[in-house]
Amino acid sequence: MLTVFEGMNAWLAIGLVLSVVFVLAYEFINGFHDTANAVATVIYTKAMPAHMAVVASGFFNFLGVMFGGLGVAYAIVHLLPIDLLLGMDSSQGLVMIFSLLFSAIAWNLGTWYFGIPASSSHTLIGSILGVGGAYAWLVHKPLNEGINVGKAIDIMLSLIVSPTVGFIIAALLLFAIKRIWSGPKLHKTPEERLKVDGKKHPPFWARLTLVASAMGVSFVHGSNDGQKGIGLLMLVLICMAPAHYALDMSSSAYHLDRTQDAANRIADLYHRNQEMVSGLVSFDREVKVSAELMEHCTAGDTLSNIATLDERLGKVRTYSEMSVADRREVRRLLLCIDDTAKKVSKLQLPAKELKDLAVWRKDLVSTAEYAPYWVIVSVALALGCGTMIGWRRIVYTVGEKIGSKGMTYSQGIAAQITAASAIGIASATGMPVSTTHVLSSAVAGTMVANRSGLQTQTIKTILMAWVLTLPLTMALSGGFFLLANALFT
Repeated sequence: MLTVFEGMNAWLAIGLVLSVVFVLAYEFINGFHDTANAVATVIYTKAMPAHMAVVASGFFNFLGVMFGGLGVAYAIVHLLPIDLLLGMDSSQGLVMIFSLLFSAIAWNLGTWYFGIPASSSHTLIGSILGVGGAYAWLVHKPLNEGINVGKAIDIMLSLIVSPTVGFIIAALLLFAIKRIWSGPKLHKTPEERLKVDGKKHPPFWARLTLVASAMGVSFVHGSNDGQKGIGLLMLVLICMAPAHYALDMSSSAYHLDRTQDAANRIADLYHRNQEMVSGLVSFDREVKVSAELMEHCTAGDTLSNIATLDERLGKVRTYSEMSVADRREVRRLLLCIDDTAKKVSKLQLPAKELKDLAVWRKDLVSTAEYAPYWVIVSVALALGCGTMIGWRRIVYTVGEKIGSKGMTYSQGIAAQITAASAIGIASATGMPVSTTHVLSSAVAGTMVANRSGLQTQTIKTILMAWVLTLPLTMALSGGFFLLANALFT
């Protein structure tokens, strides 16, 4: 790990260390900002004491990061185009990283201080889009050379749709629970149960379900938001130390052979289905190995890119044998080839071909879309520890200020099962969603379904944060990037 500092000047080395520290600080803040949502319902339904709930939630967040995979992480990394991430100089990369981190941390701390359940996902994504757009404007390039527009649209659709789905599903689930379990115990608030039965805790099976679903929300929060932290840290490392992190330097000859084989098999698939893929893959151009280092992804050159990759990988047995420039180029080649393969996977090819293509795509990018073990563990620890600190402000808002009445046990169950399911599906499909907005909207859905009413001012505040977080963090990070460039570069 320390070899990353070899040949690096002192200021860049200090900047890299501080960047890593600030990423972990962002993830720590994310812990007490977003994870409070996971324990709000279980605390306010008296299913668990607050101190036990946050400790257990922190542990399950840690596990979620450790076992959550990397699909969401690289959705974050790919918000910035390949050419921008690998093409800028170190000083601009340093300014970009600090600009987006300043924006993300400042907004998260501000909304936490006022107890507003704002989305850390919106915050992070807005900050990344802001610096990408500002960079494109600064160097007089089209917006799509500073922002991966297609990926940004996919992610924003996910962030917009998921709260609406959470609201509707939670309301429907509460209706179903009331229909199936009509007994009064499940549909009381802790205060109502205390008056009638002399007990404030939920019935045994309701309590078990509340605790299990709360830990489920914590686990999937770790797997989704924790991956965002991993993605942010990998973005820092790839941008500032590409010699060591553009590719997985621990890859063996076997991994390189598997990558090379996957690329060639994808090329064979294109030739077998030439008529169907001709709109995405050019068969008219001469397939040739490029002698020059690749600088940009070029549409239509997929077969030549595969030939160039085959030639580059055929010369070495490990990535350490390559020059830094060659490693950058191989990363570009891998992701450019995969980008075309992703588009091909949406065509109406035979089912077996599509299944094989999915396998080969994983093999193709396995040495480019990775995370060192120390990155995963450090993010998991930061998120888990952050969960146990500063959670009260957001818990109070979710538990007491969304609905006009107290939360019943069945409402807590419906909201948590909905949130855990929605976030878990998003993590499995590699799409970032907002834990905050999914759970808050699920709670609001149960309040409406239960005819409990909503506290209008709180809902307005949450909606305002939902609408404004993305544009304001884009403006904040972009403005700071332009200012810092004017002062320091």
